Amino acid sequence: MAPFKRALFGYRRSEVDAALASRDGRIGALEADLAAGGETLAEIESETMALSGMVIERDRELHVLDARLREAQECHERSIARLDAVTARLEEIDAQARGQATRIRMKALREAVEVSRRVQALTDAHENGAEANGAPANGAAANGADPIDFDGLYEGRIKLEIGPLGDFSQLVGVEDAVGELGASEISVERFSEGRATLSMHLDEPVDLLRELEDHSALDFKVRHTAPDNLVLDLDDEADPERDAA
Repeated sequence: MAPFKRALFGYRRSEVDAALASRDGRIGALEADLAAGGETLAEIESETMALSGMVIERDRELHVLDARLREAQECHERSIARLDAVTARLEEIDAQARGQATRIRMKALREAVEVSRRVQALTDAHENGAEANGAPANGAAANGADPIDFDGLYEGRIKLEIGPLGDFSQLVGVEDAVGELGASEISVERFSEGRATLSMHLDEPVDLLRELEDHSALDFKVRHTAPDNLVLDLDDEADPERDAA
């Protein structure tokens, strides 16, 4: 601001009034700018509060989603644990069922063996009585019939004698082998001193000897063959490679 010019009794009033008016104008402009800035600041603060509220709301939603995610994860883990428990129980039940089935089968085999032993005893007693009365034990031999031509194919009701078997598991293996050949009505008629006699029915012609060699894990030699029966002796010297298989 330029210095006022002095008059006779002080400063010139016109210049002082003009300076005051200019000052008041500048003050008014600054006050207007300040008011406008205050309004802008209020708007900014309002937007800031709105954004802060949105952030707080989003944070709350994130906490809710995180809690739900943890709950779902815990539920999934509990489901997996229950599934593992059920699986373990099913495996235990399956093992118990297999063991029970094996025990039932072994019991049935023992009972069948006992029945066949008694039947054989009765048959032997009957044959001994027939021989004592002079009757021939073999009708074909008594009639002097010639041996029947046999091409090795078995069909119909067949009897298989095999032995000596070390235990019931080998007998079960023989049963399984003849079952794989398509035989039906398989039963153990006799099991004595390690030798077993099995009865079976073949619906179609089967090269029984060759098929048993392919399907059975036992090594054997042929003692006797006939259209309705086959007698096999187990080989004492088993093939190591076959046993390994």
